[in-house]
Amino acid sequence: MTEPTLVAVNDRPALTKELRLRLRTPAKQRNRELILLLFAFAINLSALTLVELGALGEATGELFGYSVALCALVLVAHVCLRLTAPEADPLILPIATALNGLGIAAIYRIDIYNGAVGWDAASVRQIAWTAIAITIAMAVLVVIRNHRVLLRFRYVVGFTGLALLLLPLIPGIGYAQFGAQLWIRVGPLSFQPGELAKIALAVFFAGYLVEHRDSLTIVGRKVLGMRFPRARDLGPILVAWAAAMAVLIFQRDLGTALLYFGLFLVMLYVATGRVSWVIMGLALFAGGAVLAAQLFSHVAGRFTAWLDAFNQEIYDAIGGSYQLVQGLFGLAQGGLVGTGWGQGRPYLVPLAQSDYVVASLGEELGLAGLFAILALYLLFVARGMRIGFEGTDDFGRLLAVGLSFVVVLQVFIVVGGVTRLIPLTGLTTPFLAAGGSSLVANWIIAALLLRLSDTIRTGPHVVVGP
Repeated sequence: MTEPTLVAVNDRPALTKELRLRLRTPAKQRNRELILLLFAFAINLSALTLVELGALGEATGELFGYSVALCALVLVAHVCLRLTAPEADPLILPIATALNGLGIAAIYRIDIYNGAVGWDAASVRQIAWTAIAITIAMAVLVVIRNHRVLLRFRYVVGFTGLALLLLPLIPGIGYAQFGAQLWIRVGPLSFQPGELAKIALAVFFAGYLVEHRDSLTIVGRKVLGMRFPRARDLGPILVAWAAAMAVLIFQRDLGTALLYFGLFLVMLYVATGRVSWVIMGLALFAGGAVLAAQLFSHVAGRFTAWLDAFNQEIYDAIGGSYQLVQGLFGLAQGGLVGTGWGQGRPYLVPLAQSDYVVASLGEELGLAGLFAILALYLLFVARGMRIGFEGTDDFGRLLAVGLSFVVVLQVFIVVGGVTRLIPLTGLTTPFLAAGGSSLVANWIIAALLLRLSDTIRTGPHVVVGP
């Protein structure tokens, strides 16, 4: 990394064409972001209005004031980027804002049917959590001015992530909901610490792999053209596999176990370039999942509901395939263009505001609307991957790829479960689903990607002023 060169604006002879271009580039990035934010605001406010028109026949504007206040907070985040990260990616904040707003509209649709108002309405709580999440994201941007600082504290962050994973297992604090032991309760508030744990683990994995990349990459024996590691170097993947199996067994959540192990496996592959790691990792996880299905009834129930969803006995059973089948019927009812905001019946599906928000949106927006939402996720992840590929330091590259992959893998697990591509899990859809812990975690991911996109740039840095 070259040392930054400070050049004063009033020193005109020193301002070459390249430096003048660098002066203008940050402003262009933020101006593009502002224009895209205005589009995101229009989409979100229109969605709320259409929900009211479709479900109530009139626009009451019940959430309009809250939504406008939320738009103002996003503009504050935009100003924060202008001051603290002027060269940050211009697409990440608008995409996160649009997805978050569409999620609020889908949740509001269910609240209208339930007659929920005030704090009892999940949409109002979602707006409050969104405000908290955006505020925390701005704090991350202000506090972390250079992502390389995280490398120094990788082991502290790693132990913190492990502690967050174990919190739901502590008696008196953790509690089970919908069969999974993933939540903690502090007073009237409940939280899912595993959402923050995935960020901490991404930071730790990136730091660890940068430190031990040579031993994981170079040394080993070739078998069938692939270089496999030595037995002594298998420790990291075995520890990650054991942690994933512990989550699967003790916390009873297949999706979270797959998310954590998949994150480590992808970051390991990016760091080493060894396909052998991927093969061993997939074999380990598949074997562990099959063994867990044989030994534990809650895991076996997930696979049974997936493989034989339309069996009447499984459909009627408690914890069976009722939710899965109703979600598929809702998606079929939506067809290509959907029933329209407020015109469908997404409330027939259990947990339509959280686990099954994708099915709710698919019914009322149709396949076309769902594809548009998936395209937003694709663009978000593509920008994150681009940030990683453009980075010059290995830690920043791995961290950007890891954070981006967390989002895309979580979306795949959720959408795959809803569409019966894979067994159903209890993961939430990033930015869309109701839930404060998920919102906070994903807005922190967005903030870290914005910080990475600003600090990975090399070359001279221009300071405006005398």
